[in-house]
Amino acid sequence: MRLSLPVRIVSVFFFLLLPAWAAEPQLTIYNQNFAVVRVLIPLDLKPGENQVQFTDVTAYLEPASVILRDPTGARPLRILEQNYRADPVTEQLLLSLNEGKTLEFIVQRGDKTEIVQGKIIRSGYLPPPQQFVVYGNPYYGWQGNPPNPQQPIIEVDGKLRFGLPGTPLFPTLADGTILKPALNWVLESDKAGPMNAEFSYVTGGMSWNADYNLIAPEEGDLLDMIGWVTIRNQTGKTFDHARIKLMAGDVNKIQPGMADRFISVGAIGVVGGIGGPVPQVSEKPFEEYHLYELHRPTTLHDQETKQVEFLRVSGIKAVRVYVYDGVKIDRNQYQGWNMESIRQNRDYGTQSNPDVWVMREFKNSEVNHLGIPLPAGRLRFYRQDTDRHLEFTGENEIKHTPRDETVRAFTGSAFDIKGERRRTAYQIDTNNNRLDESFEIKLRNHRKEPVTVRVVEHLYRGATWDITAKSDPYLKTDSQTIEFRVEVTPDSEKIVTYTAHYTW
Repeated sequence: MRLSLPVRIVSVFFFLLLPAWAAEPQLTIYNQNFAVVRVLIPLDLKPGENQVQFTDVTAYLEPASVILRDPTGARPLRILEQNYRADPVTEQLLLSLNEGKTLEFIVQRGDKTEIVQGKIIRSGYLPPPQQFVVYGNPYYGWQGNPPNPQQPIIEVDGKLRFGLPGTPLFPTLADGTILKPALNWVLESDKAGPMNAEFSYVTGGMSWNADYNLIAPEEGDLLDMIGWVTIRNQTGKTFDHARIKLMAGDVNKIQPGMADRFISVGAIGVVGGIGGPVPQVSEKPFEEYHLYELHRPTTLHDQETKQVEFLRVSGIKAVRVYVYDGVKIDRNQYQGWNMESIRQNRDYGTQSNPDVWVMREFKNSEVNHLGIPLPAGRLRFYRQDTDRHLEFTGENEIKHTPRDETVRAFTGSAFDIKGERRRTAYQIDTNNNRLDESFEIKLRNHRKEPVTVRVVEHLYRGATWDITAKSDPYLKTDSQTIEFRVEVTPDSEKIVTYTAHYTW
């Protein structure tokens, strides 16, 4: 909203340099490599215009996201002008600022150090590439072709040379150079006096995710689960004693530099309070999402990965599921094929996959010692050996899983269980628009105990079908998929057959 000032106020223009410190920062972190930063900063303003510089910001701040306000609402603030600079001083930048001037260079020759005079003919400086945030990730690049790098040219004793003769000694920093990213504001205030303003902005370079370690005993499938929050700070700034919140939900965010393009930000949430000591994370609803807050402030150093345990549960009842999906189709070979082409091709879907998948399933329910929203993340499975050492047995990722839903993760292929799938009949009648196709599936169990295998078959020849013959009962899992659940006894082979009749 535009700030209306009394006409008789005379604008006073002065420069205020804010200290690098500020109040305890607050962060809300999303798992798509961005965060919202909030901090209270002290201001002592005069009536009218005030020029303020603030340097305690990240290298990936989104300037258009800046909000500066009085959190109490008692005093209006208006930003007349804002300039954001993220080009801290470098050797190449200082060389460019001294082009045409003569500098001293330190030259090391053996044990002797000499001072050489050199005139900067060309610095070789290239301005930094334009910063973008692509799907939340900081990215640097140029519009069009990048410029070719150039070597400095230095005149020493009346002769030109490429490259620096030694380490340059620069005079005092020139006006306009900065040591760290900075915001420069022209603020308008309706009255004088100190205040604590809330400064917030969106920044790239920060993300978080959840990780789960699941441990099984020597025998059986009761699992212990340990959950971690992993936070990564790549913003170019350290946050001391920050209060951290983690956003859970699907938040749409427009990416700068990618016009009219939206992404769905799958922010993930953490949970606590499931047995054990007092949880380190608590949850509350917010708008259509959930906020999860770490109970104690923590310091996030730049380029640091920090982990916090948020979940510890025992006695989760899990089951091991064997799945044989025997069809092996090269999607690249049949890319762009329509249904008619698939029906006419006798060889489509006849290649066999020998592997039987191992899946781990457990119910996310209160009866099963869970019943909490499980954020998206990676599941790592371990089993204790007879020597009590933990051995890694597989991993996979899960999406957000609400309470009372089933978690299902693929962990690898069974060593002692194999499958074989072959077609035994194919007959198509294009005049009457019908097709019959038969398959034989063999399952071989080389283990010393029986196993139950879910045999998945895809009815890909057409949308209208019927199973006219079968060796075992089946379940229809969707409009073009059926599933046989068969038991294979130890050291034996089980054969499943069926015939599908298609019409169109």
